[in-house]
Amino acid sequence: MCPTDQARFNVSQSGLAPWICIALTLWGLPALAAEPYPVSGLVPYERPKDAPVIRAFDATPDWRKKALTGVAEPYPAGLDFLNSQGAWYTPFTRPGMTSPYDLRGWHAKGGRP
Repeated sequence: MCPTDQARFNVSQSGLAPWICIALTLWGLPALAAEPYPVSGLVPYERPKDAPVIRAFDATPDWRKKALTGVAEPYPAGLDFLNSQGAWYTPFTRPGMTSPYDLRGWHAKGGRP
């Protein structure tokens, strides 16, 4: 059975239309009150002159040991990227989710799963 026009709910006749308009208007107000995101100047494709620059990165044995936490020797060839990683950010050198997803044992005692 198909509902007839008389059986359908009509928002404009129910008195809800003004309330819906008010709700939608109020819903957008937090976006107006939020602080704008910082913009990196008028030419965002150019690096600022006073931006910090990493001149040298020493991959100390402690850094390499921490990066290879939870990985058994012989190390897979896929980890050769660590040799040229430098100071670039990588989530591989930081602990991720806790158990049961902590496959490398970053959150376990002793650093082993």
